[in-house]
Amino acid sequence: MSTRTAAARRRIQLGAALGALCVALTGCGSAPAAQPAQLMARADLGMQAPASTFTEFPTAPKDPAPNGETGGVVLRVKQDIAVHHAPDGAVFAKLPAKQLENPTWVPIIAERGPWAQVLLPSRPNGSTGWVRTDGPVERARTPYVVDVDIDARRLVVRKDGAPIGEWVVGVGATSSPTPRGRTYIMAAIEETVTKFSPIILPLGTHSNTFSTYGGGPGTVALHGWPEPSVFGQASSDGCVRVPDDALQLLTTLPLGTLVHLR
Repeated sequence: MSTRTAAARRRIQLGAALGALCVALTGCGSAPAAQPAQLMARADLGMQAPASTFTEFPTAPKDPAPNGETGGVVLRVKQDIAVHHAPDGAVFAKLPAKQLENPTWVPIIAERGPWAQVLLPSRPNGSTGWVRTDGPVERARTPYVVDVDIDARRLVVRKDGAPIGEWVVGVGATSSPTPRGRTYIMAAIEETVTKFSPIILPLGTHSNTFSTYGGGPGTVALHGWPEPSVFGQASSDGCVRVPDDALQLLTTLPLGTLVHLR
């Protein structure tokens, strides 16, 4: 996990593009001949839109257990791979190797043979897809889970089920609520434009109120806030505002770590 942790800690400076967005583990060895489904995936891949925080797939399979736990297994995508509606099903997107200039790590929520169902960072919230695990991917396990109780305005970080940190946080206002469901830490970004948080942790979910934050895709994030009076309040545009010491811990968690917004 050391290389993943290092990757999760790396901060990518995005400059003004970040301002627009945030303001307003199986390598290939000798392999058998490709099967028809694999050949079809390769043929279709170039024509598919990337499953990113900027895209929407209305017909993507929905998360079957929005409040469910996982085994902590996450998948790194080393190069663009096809995303299917079901094992051996039709291709509807490609999962890119990077998200917001960070390596793509996504949580596995189900497995069937060489197939894994993963959470996607695209709209609508709760979108999933099936990818093959015998291609250019890497598996790992993160022992961490982030649990946000929106109504109680409380965030807990757990390691192997045991709490290692708990804080009162700020959540979305009544008119712009924090979306509920399970998602994950998609990226870790150093803020270089605004001053409200030194690091921003975009999640694989979006505001259901706003289609955009300052020109970006309305990606919800965990981030700091300079004024402590917001903690315990429902006053944000949907993001979760956290104290400095919470942010310090959150930034050490591996990308792909599961986040419950309950």
